[in-house]
Amino acid sequence: MSVLSSISRIATRYAATRARYRSERALLSLPIELRKDIGWPEIVVDAQNSPRIQRAP
Repeated sequence: MSVLSSISRIATRYAATRARYRSERALLSLPIELRKDIGWPEIVVDAQNSPRIQRAP
């Protein structure tokens, strides 16, 4: 595997992760009633009081 393909793979993964977090932030900014209507998962607060998205099993 060449260095350029490794860098490309890392950059692609980074871009996908950033897009996912950007989408989550946009959804979290919606009113709770609207999030409930579209079926967005509930937000759970963990021990450090940082919000986490609860995923359906």
